[in-house]
Amino acid sequence: MSAAVGQASPSTTPERELPTFSTQTRLLVVAPHPDDETIAAGLLIQQVQAAGGEVRILLLTAGDNNPWPQRWLERRVQIRDADRQRWGRRRHAEIAQALQLLGLPPSALHALGWPDMGVTDCLLQPGNTAVSTLAAVIGQFRPSLIAMPSLDDRHPDHGAAHVLVRLALAGQTTPAQLLTYLVHGHAPDSAFFEIRGSSAEQATKLTALTAHHSQMVLSGNRMRHLAARPERYVEVPKMPKESSTALPWQPSAWLQPWLRLSVASAAGAQSWRWKDAPLQRDGHGVYHLPTLVAAEATPRFAKLAWGLPSLWIFDHWGWCEL
Repeated sequence: MSAAVGQASPSTTPERELPTFSTQTRLLVVAPHPDDETIAAGLLIQQVQAAGGEVRILLLTAGDNNPWPQRWLERRVQIRDADRQRWGRRRHAEIAQALQLLGLPPSALHALGWPDMGVTDCLLQPGNTAVSTLAAVIGQFRPSLIAMPSLDDRHPDHGAAHVLVRLALAGQTTPAQLLTYLVHGHAPDSAFFEIRGSSAEQATKLTALTAHHSQMVLSGNRMRHLAARPERYVEVPKMPKESSTALPWQPSAWLQPWLRLSVASAAGAQSWRWKDAPLQRDGHGVYHLPTLVAAEATPRFAKLAWGLPSLWIFDHWGWCEL
C-alpha cells in the first residue's frame, strides 16, 4: 500500500496511520455527486480492492442539477425537468463506467437519488428521513472504513453529506473509522493521511475520470488537476468533542437581515432567520446558542447561510461542529 502520514505544518505530528487493508476491510465511499468517488478516492478504492477487501459507493445525488455542461453539450438554453432527468441518467451511466474501470462490479453502487444541490434541504426539512435512510444503508453494509466529504468542503451538498453521515452513525457502539476528503475549498492545518499510489494506480484513476465526460468537457483541466493530487484524508476522532455553545461567526450587522442559522443533531434540525435565533452574545462578542444546544446530544452542527437566491453555489460560512 502506497500510503503515508502527512502534516499540514512542521509543528503537527500525526499519531495514527492508515489501517492495513486486508480481506476484512469494508470500505464505504460517500459521494455526493458522480465523479466525487474517483477524484477523492480513486486510489483508495483500488488499494482496498487489491487487498481483497470489499468496496461500496454510496451516491447521494444523480448530479442532475448541472446546467452549464448540459447547455454546452446539448446546445440548449432552457433546461426543463425532463432534461434534468435525462442528464441524471447520463451521469449515472458515467459513474457506472468509472467504477467498472476502477475494478468494481455494478452491485458496488448504491444510489439514493436525492436532489442535486438539495442535500442540505434533505437534512433540514421538518420530519426528514435522510438520517435514518443513511443509517439503514450503512448498517446493512457494516463498513469498517468510511471515506466521506469534509465538514470544511464549501460545496453545500458536501458539507451536508458530512453532517448526515455523522448523525447517522451517532450512538453506534463500534463505529467505523471515518476519513474525510476535501474537494472544494481549503482545510485548516491538521494532520492528514496521504495516499500517492503507484503509477499504474494513478493511470487507472485518471482513465476512470475520463468516463465522467459530461464534467470533463468544460472542467477537464481542473478535474485532472484535482485527481492528480495525492489523496489526503483527515480522521474524525472517535471520542466526541467537548460540548460547546459558541458559534465561530461574527457577521456584520448589515448582513444579518439576510442570514439563516440552522442547527442539526440526532434530535432533529431547526432553522431561523439570524435575528430570530435564540442567540446570546458574551463580553468578547462571541455568539452562543446556550439553551438550545446544551440540552442536546452530540454530535451537533450549525450552519450559517445567505438566505437570498444567488448564482454562487458555494458556501461562504458553511458548517461547524459545536
